[in-house]
Amino acid sequence: MRFALTLLVLNMLRVSRAFAPPSQLVRTSIRLASATTDAADTKPTGPIINENAYEECSMDDIVSLCKRRGFIFPSSEIYNGYAGFYDYGPLGAELKKNIKDAWWKHFVQKREDVVGLDSSIVHNPKTWKSSGHLDGFSDPMCDCKETKLRFRADQLFYSPIILKESGDHIGFVCVQEGNDDDMVKDAKKQVKKLLKEKEMKGAPIEGFSFQELTEATEEEMASIPSPASGKPTLTMPRDFNLMFQTNVGAATDASTVAYLRPETAQGIFINFKNAQGTSRQKIPFGVAQIGKAFRNEITPRNFIFRSREFEQMEVEYFIPPGDDVWEPFHKQWMEDSKDFLIDVGLREDLMGWEVHAGDKLAHYARACTDVTFRFPFGEQELMGIAARGNYDLTQHSEGSGKNLEYYDDVTKEKYIPHCIEPSLGVDRLFLALVCSAYAEDEVGGEKRNYLKFDPKIAPVKAVILPLLKNKEALVGKAREIFDSLQKRYNVMWDASGAIGRRYRRADEIGVPFCITVDFETIEDDAGVTIRDRDTTEQVRMPIEDVIPYLSERIDGY
Repeated sequence: MRFALTLLVLNMLRVSRAFAPPSQLVRTSIRLASATTDAADTKPTGPIINENAYEECSMDDIVSLCKRRGFIFPSSEIYNGYAGFYDYGPLGAELKKNIKDAWWKHFVQKREDVVGLDSSIVHNPKTWKSSGHLDGFSDPMCDCKETKLRFRADQLFYSPIILKESGDHIGFVCVQEGNDDDMVKDAKKQVKKLLKEKEMKGAPIEGFSFQELTEATEEEMASIPSPASGKPTLTMPRDFNLMFQTNVGAATDASTVAYLRPETAQGIFINFKNAQGTSRQKIPFGVAQIGKAFRNEITPRNFIFRSREFEQMEVEYFIPPGDDVWEPFHKQWMEDSKDFLIDVGLREDLMGWEVHAGDKLAHYARACTDVTFRFPFGEQELMGIAARGNYDLTQHSEGSGKNLEYYDDVTKEKYIPHCIEPSLGVDRLFLALVCSAYAEDEVGGEKRNYLKFDPKIAPVKAVILPLLKNKEALVGKAREIFDSLQKRYNVMWDASGAIGRRYRRADEIGVPFCITVDFETIEDDAGVTIRDRDTTEQVRMPIEDVIPYLSERIDGY
């Protein structure tokens, strides 16, 4: 049947070429070829989705994708990079901007009770003394004396090796934090090596019981191997202050020492009076900020998840004091935060909650709940929602000697407000959204990898495609549409290569819509076709309907 149809098409082409003017030859070929495809594929099917695509991908796949498609590059790459620092490429810069714009719109622009702030990166050093960062903002660190490598002790986990038959303890394993499978795999390698050295190859052992290295005694540390050397060469954990130190002014003595801010929250607290007074807000109200922060991480790892320069999106939501006041606000901010994350495209099935309790809770906090996300390297904190009490404002009031009390003209009381703090890292959300968008399917028997970004945060909203780049009428009309859309969205122009190949290029970087200008557009005034990235379905519509169509799907109105 397919062979007969092909012969029929070829004969029709010969006839048409004999009588059709040159301008119609290409168009006729395309239409007839399309007719052949339609007739042959009598039962068209949509994409066959690989539901396990994300589970099958590794962190290396995500990192490679981000580099290859221009999302993220290693910083200073021509000088072999610089650990813990990254540069956002053309698509990454757009995606990052869209994430921040969506957060600002959701939590500031669409609320009457939240105002914005953009504080400086360098504060008066007394800020960090009052907040406790100067004395207590540290991580436990240990060194490998042989390799000179440095580790965060709370990211190393050790376990005793116990023989199953005799119950004898024959040594320890020590692995870096990761997902459970990777940690067990690394530990088994160490066990295999140790058993071989002790001429006990193949001896069965008990299961691993991992503990943080910070819990190890000095006696145990003498036998725990370094992940770097494989020998007991680790120093005892000690505190390491994470703040980047700098000097302000021409001199470099102690009087000019300052610090790059390790978080954005303190800039909000020291501006509480300014923000509240000038905006005429009444409690409860919030102050929001997006900005850079810097932490001299001992071992930056897992790509942009833990880096030394990062960006935060935070709200300090000020509320009245009282043991029965904070819980409803805390719960509401948890719900609002979850709604935002899902709204921008985070996969709900990869999200979780972790409630801090006991020694995991900061000494000043009433409560803290993390939104977690299942990254390829394991489930980790994505966002924290904390009830911080009035610790920060109290500390700054005492440290500065300034009165930071609020007068409540309803209750006629003066008090230092408490606050709820939803804090979200831009870079971590960026990574989580790329992971959530990672998709794979099969279209027409061909495997397709693409990024399923929500249209509102996709770095490129649409690509405009003239069917042929050497037909002036097609290119001219396509350019008109491109110029019009550029005024509203970040759109892309692509005129080279077969139309199917151009679709694939757009899919790979997460472009939600492909707009094609063909011969029917210019000769029959039949409008354009718009192809949906996820379903691959195409609809034809008048050109004047394109912007309303896109606006509804991108902006929601």
